[in-house]
Amino acid sequence: MSPSHRTLKVADRIKVVVAQILETKIKDPRLGFVTVTDARVTGDLQMASVFYTVLGDEDARASTAAALDSAKGAIRSALGRELGLRITPSIEFFEDGLPESAKALDSLLERVHAQDAEVAALRKNATYAGGEDPYKAPRIIESE
Repeated sequence: MSPSHRTLKVADRIKVVVAQILETKIKDPRLGFVTVTDARVTGDLQMASVFYTVLGDEDARASTAAALDSAKGAIRSALGRELGLRITPSIEFFEDGLPESAKALDSLLERVHAQDAEVAALRKNATYAGGEDPYKAPRIIESE
């Protein structure tokens, strides 16, 4: 079942509000350079999944995950004030796998380009297996 128009609007609003809250209100030194990439809400608006990426190494990712987990209550209360819904959704943070997928795709594309270059180099010096014209020429029978 596809999400309703309302859940899509609420999810988009949650994404914007969480990004603003992280930028302005959360002052945790463990919080790295975070980008909120997506938010998804269940159909009954009870649970919200917020996806994020972090610029940095594994230590920065781990410390940011800990900072987001500890600030979850403050973010939820600020989110409840901003959204004005009857029930404020519970929040779960997930690190987005998009950067790793993009790196894997880039490495695959590099391999494909390298193989294309090899084929082009082989094609440059290649000759036809059956001569220039692969079709048989029609025999001309001379009449007597």
